[in-house]
Amino acid sequence: MAVGFDMPLRTPTAARPVAIARGARTNLALLAFLTVAFFTGWLAFAYATTPARWSLVVHAAGGFAILALLPWKSMIARRGIGRPRPRRWASALLGVLVLISLVAGLLHSTGLAVYWGPLTAMDFHVGAAIAAVPLAIWHVAERRIRVRPTDLSRRSILRAGAVIGGAAVAYAASEVIARATGLPGAARRFTGSYEAGSYQPGLMPVSSWMFDAIPTIDRHAWRLTAGGREWSYDELLASDDRLTATLDCTGGFFSTQEWAGARLDRVIGKAEGATVRVVSVTGYNRRFPIDRASSMLLATRFGGQALDPGHGFPARLIVPDGRGFWWVKWVSAIEVDDVPHWAQPPFPLQ
Repeated sequence: MAVGFDMPLRTPTAARPVAIARGARTNLALLAFLTVAFFTGWLAFAYATTPARWSLVVHAAGGFAILALLPWKSMIARRGIGRPRPRRWASALLGVLVLISLVAGLLHSTGLAVYWGPLTAMDFHVGAAIAAVPLAIWHVAERRIRVRPTDLSRRSILRAGAVIGGAAVAYAASEVIARATGLPGAARRFTGSYEAGSYQPGLMPVSSWMFDAIPTIDRHAWRLTAGGREWSYDELLASDDRLTATLDCTGGFFSTQEWAGARLDRVIGKAEGATVRVVSVTGYNRRFPIDRASSMLLATRFGGQALDPGHGFPARLIVPDGRGFWWVKWVSAIEVDDVPHWAQPPFPLQ
């Protein structure tokens, strides 16, 4: 009996549109999750308070969703290998960078490898993500994804919901496992950072934003321009305002210290304006609303000892509830003007 010959056979040619449609949906989902992971990661970088907690939850869940889609993406990649394309190396490099970022993020969050030589797992996680951005933009422009009505069907939405739900469960499970097994990741701060050298200045790591090198400064020649006058190091050193605050570095560590120096509103005096601009000898600077001046400190000491060059000697800014890049080091000038505090890049560009 010729059983089944009255039913159409699915040939490779007939199956191809189905495979292409599934590939398009996978690519679309990956693009969405990568976008969410990127922006929630940067949002977490911006805060050392509650918003960082929730943005990191979404960020981590997005990472697990990307991992869940990798098997389907690998099948798409295998099909693409057989087709000659120009600049295939760029697509391969994009994939490698995404994998590095994912692996480094997992190693950091679990604490299995916080430091890789002089760099941290967080440095690799963020660095690979930033390097992948231009390649991702090129990839999307070069190989545009056509959104079809079926991509937004009820079935597709349910599948996407299942991936999101599974990713959320996987993230929650990873946190439970970290605590149950005593992995270092269980001790992370809500920003994802690890404690390092709190109340022990000699053990506090040294870090700088981007490529801001440690300058050599002569304490006798150094002057701070602020409040319509110049301050010598000894004059500033005589101030003894104190503040216990936590520096939470975007490199992945936090350190709580007792800082001593001059409160910022005392330094600027009765200067009038909308914002305070704090400038380093390297040119690095950050701008703040003037009404925050009373809550910030221009520190010359921490833990009862003078700042060393790596930690900002002769003076550094202390910004409670601000990530480390707000804590300007090697301060040389404090200016008051009417430029809005938001008229600056959200993250320093140098």
